[in-house]
Amino acid sequence: MGTVDDYLDELDPADRAVVAHVYDVVQATVPDLEQGKSYGMPALLYRGKALISVMRTRKHFGVYPYSGRVPAIVAESVGDLDYDKGTIRFQPERPLSDDTIRAIVAARVAEIDDPSLRRGTQPG
Repeated sequence: MGTVDDYLDELDPADRAVVAHVYDVVQATVPDLEQGKSYGMPALLYRGKALISVMRTRKHFGVYPYSGRVPAIVAESVGDLDYDKGTIRFQPERPLSDDTIRAIVAARVAEIDDPSLRRGTQPG
């Protein structure tokens, strides 16, 4: 078992369902991802680089795309999104849509495929 699987096993069933859904959408969007860790968090890796982590915190669920730019890029296209640099937050009663998850993944994959995107200016 990888670290994402281990993390999911630790969660209570309701939280596990929310977190697992995000990971399932990510894995359906990008094939052949590996499980690993980045910054001490369980993560899915794309081409050996951290793609995304999803964690339950006391107050919310956090999506960490390992990028300071991705949350702002996605927020511009989706609108109402609770985010800070490097973090997208949501509540279980208002989960991220599958389209939003796919947009996060697409933006991060683009950065990994073209590292010059990470050095670009912040949107907005």
